[in-house]
Amino acid sequence: MNIFAVNLLLAGAWGALAADWSITSLVIGFNLGFAALWVVRGLFPEDGYFLRVPRLIRMTLIFLRELVLSSIRVTRDVLAIRPSARPGIIAVPLRAKTEAELLMVSSLVTLTPGTLSLDLSADNKTLYVHAMFVDDLEELRAEIQETLETPVLEALS
Repeated sequence: MNIFAVNLLLAGAWGALAADWSITSLVIGFNLGFAALWVVRGLFPEDGYFLRVPRLIRMTLIFLRELVLSSIRVTRDVLAIRPSARPGIIAVPLRAKTEAELLMVSSLVTLTPGTLSLDLSADNKTLYVHAMFVDDLEELRAEIQETLETPVLEALS
């Protein structure tokens, strides 16, 4: 059994002991379980779990920041008298290899306002993205790779 499953079991045990199955209680149980497992991490074979969780949190925070910033930009453009949108389709070369990484990157692109994942090349090395603001192709490619793909690769590695 991997450490994540043990952590989920500890969160469930916390919910049972507290007789509270709310999301808040389970999150508290998960965090307490993580802390307890971190204390005894020497008993488990190293699988990167204690590095992965902070990276997943970092990826989530980066995505939330991008979500807010892009929402503001799209809202400002929609409400403007003279919209500045320059839509276009770009090809973004990917470093992601596994299906989970590809799915996560394409999903985050689609969830970000102003961008939409259209297709993945047959060799899974290029993601085609429709973007609402294509002012500079290279800058947009770099932004997608740095702010969405890189944190996903770090979190899932």
